[in-house]
Amino acid sequence: MAKKRILIVEDDRDISELVRYNLEREGYDVSALFEGGEVFDHALKRKPDLIVLDLMLPGTDGMEICRLLKNEDRTKNIPVIMLTAKGEESDMVVGLQMGADDYMTKPFSPKVLAARVKAILRRGVQGPAAIAGQDRQYGDLVLDIPKHKVVYAGKTVALTAIEFDILEFLSRSPGRVYSREQILDNVWKEGKFIVDRAVDVHIRGLRKKLGRGENCVETVRGVGYCFKDFE
Repeated sequence: MAKKRILIVEDDRDISELVRYNLEREGYDVSALFEGGEVFDHALKRKPDLIVLDLMLPGTDGMEICRLLKNEDRTKNIPVIMLTAKGEESDMVVGLQMGADDYMTKPFSPKVLAARVKAILRRGVQGPAAIAGQDRQYGDLVLDIPKHKVVYAGKTVALTAIEFDILEFLSRSPGRVYSREQILDNVWKEGKFIVDRAVDVHIRGLRKKLGRGENCVETVRGVGYCFKDFE
């Protein structure tokens, strides 16, 4: 089996080498870039399976790189872990809204980073939706589980992998309310290093993309979220 390809984008060469060393020990094929301007072309040519992306870079910064990657059909499904010295919640929210799959702050544990990489890559291969194994239709909303695709009112809705997994998980039991902790346990599974706040960010993005169908995911104040029980 071919090794999974990981791209590290980090201008601090010591940190880049530390990350490379630990990921190569896990059996990944790792390459590194030290500035933002080369990332998009590299991603198109090499098609990495995951990108570890620093936020503060010379040239094009990490936020802009993430936006470019997620707005391009050929790269939008590449998972991105943001690795940055900025730890404010506002930075995390912006990063996740840009489409990042996870967010780590420096200093970090190389073992934790490797675990997050493994969890995200595993989710892409055999995530919750793959386990469910069938299509579902609720009114105008259709979840094509095998194709990881959502259609609302006849139009395809482009969701990130995590947004799809959250929607798929909630839709298994319409009307049942799940706490943020339960959503983390079931969607992120062993990769649950991310904070509860991230669930809110991903659901906000999910609702925005669903447009008129946003009410299919309801907020239950003081408890969590549920998928609307269509009658």
